[in-house]
This record gives sequence, C-alpha cells and structure tokens, in this order.
Amino acid sequence: MSEIRIPFILVADDDAEDRMLVKEAFEEANGPGHIRFVNDGEELLHYLQHTGKFSDQEKYPSPQLILLDLNMPRKDGKEALTEIKAAEHLRGIPVVVLTTCVAEQEVRAIYALGANSFIVKPTSYTGLVKIMKSLCAYWFRTVLLPDTNSCKLLLQE
Repeated sequence: MSEIRIPFILVADDDAEDRMLVKEAFEEANGPGHIRFVNDGEELLHYLQHTGKFSDQEKYPSPQLILLDLNMPRKDGKEALTEIKAAEHLRGIPVVVLTTCVAEQEVRAIYALGANSFIVKPTSYTGLVKIMKSLCAYWFRTVLLPDTNSCKLLLQE
C-alpha cells in the first residue's frame, strides 16, 4: 500500500461572500481535495497551531496551501504571514496572498515577508475560476510539496 496526500487549501478571508465565491470557483475548477475557511488571521494561526477549537489535528489537519486575504479584522494578513513564516514548523506551507490591493509598495512588502505568490482578486467569477484552476494545477499537480501531516488516503497497489 502507498499513501498519497489529499490536497487541502485553507483560506483566510473575513468576507462571507468572497468565501462562498472561492468555494464555488474551486468546485467549478475541479480542484482536487477540499477547501476550508477561517475568518481572520487570528483564527488562521489558531488553526495552524492546533489551539483552541482547532486542537484536534485529525479533524483539523495542516493544509498544503494557504490563501490569505490581507484586509481582515483582529489580525490582518500581513501579521499572520509574518507569524507563519517565523514559525519553523509552518514556514514550509506555501502562502498565496489573494487580495484586492494592487499597490506596488504593498506587493513588495508582502513578498519581503515571505509570501510565495501575490494574486489580485479578479473582478469576475470567471476570472476567479481561472485563478483556482491555475493554483490547483501549479500547487497540486506541478510542484512537489513537503509533507504537512495532512489528510491521507491509503490506496491499494
């Protein structure tokens, strides 16, 4: 028997409508695995550190990819990104910033903090589906990601 990882994306975004659109776009893009959501940077870090309501690591496995909005309450995307990349056990998880900000200075700052990609949220649903297809193709079908103790599926050889 060999193990393969079931791809899993964790999205941090405080906007309920954006979360719904990302979920629908992921499904329409035939994204592999599944997608989960947290409401802000503080909840994202609780999830990643398996604290509070996220303490059960079987129920809340580590993601292979994080999609991160920048403008969130309590702890914004920059603060969360800084903490993720500072933590040795988290820094290997790719973080893709998906936000409405387009200022060049902001883009430079986000990459300096360790983001793996910066994507401007499209203005159309069709554009979001294209982005989800591209993200899934690149992060789950092209590159090899380190094991993050994610959900596993046992397959018979």
